[in-house]
Amino acid sequence: MKIEDIKYSALSGEFLTLQEGMMLNDQLSTTELMTIAHSIRMRMHPSPKVGWIIDRNVNYTNVCESGCQFCNFYAGKNSPKAYLTSDTEFDQKIEELFSLGGRQLLLQGGLHPDLGIRYYIDLFSGLKKRYPSVKLHALGPPEIAHIAHLEGISYHETLKQLIAAGLDSLPGAGAEILVDRVRAEISKNKCTADQWFDVMREAHKLGLTTSVTMMLGHIETVEERFIHLVRTREVQAERPEGATGFISFIPWPFQSEGTVLKKRLKRNFEVSADEYIRFIALSRIMLPNIPNIQASWLTVGKEIGQICLHAGANDFGSIMIEENVVSVAGADHTFDTQGIQLAIREASFEPYQRNQQFQAFHF
Repeated sequence: MKIEDIKYSALSGEFLTLQEGMMLNDQLSTTELMTIAHSIRMRMHPSPKVGWIIDRNVNYTNVCESGCQFCNFYAGKNSPKAYLTSDTEFDQKIEELFSLGGRQLLLQGGLHPDLGIRYYIDLFSGLKKRYPSVKLHALGPPEIAHIAHLEGISYHETLKQLIAAGLDSLPGAGAEILVDRVRAEISKNKCTADQWFDVMREAHKLGLTTSVTMMLGHIETVEERFIHLVRTREVQAERPEGATGFISFIPWPFQSEGTVLKKRLKRNFEVSADEYIRFIALSRIMLPNIPNIQASWLTVGKEIGQICLHAGANDFGSIMIEENVVSVAGADHTFDTQGIQLAIREASFEPYQRNQQFQAFHF
């Protein structure tokens, strides 16, 4: 196919094949990719509004047996650093979140060998009882798969019980690269790509809004990045009628400082500004059935994030109260509520505070 025909197909909202996407990547300049992606963004979202959210990232435990080689945060079950967040600590964190104008908890932990579904049911129901207005954007497919395995029940039943206890939405955590060759090397004890998508299929059947992430810039190939994108949109296309499914896609560069992966491979990892901007644009082009693309300012910084808003991204994410995982691996960018809105305005867009459903949030 000629490159002009591929560009026309992209602008028309058609699904490009993996090969067509790679042709765009190989043959088009960054400016050309940005122009196509921004046109698609403005067709999907004609308003110049850019979303942002206040939420608090609470790692309820750091105990994890997945052995991911890109994570400095986890601890073994018997480590002196191991912890489990108490109710009192949760209350303090939620009170602070509320005082800052947020209502959502991003709850993520690890594959704890001793935490079955009863722990999560009690945690979610207890939080909802004490703070009825809090939104629980919690866990992720690896944790759901782990809980289901511990209990000997299906993903569907696991999610059904967690929703009844208060789960509001399911993050796209633990995706990394959704190709088993990569996962076997960097996160061998975590769920497979098929299992990750199977959890999301069940979540969509139950009406849960979900998202998808990608960690790029480590051992994956360019083709494997595109496989991740193509599989994501295929699963999105399977969602039941009326279901939101994947509401957003969030790619971010691998933060390698001090990680086992960097020590093992003895090389530096870096996703350049140009490479990240290009990938944001390609994500918008390749995912016409996922409404929102988020720029990860936390890992790439304000200026690159602002450029991404002209390359297909329409969301700036969260001010991220209490982020632990990527920050201990080298991400050190920060925003407050005023700063994130100013950054969006400086990029010539209009900020709006949103909730996880991408609806305007009024505190």
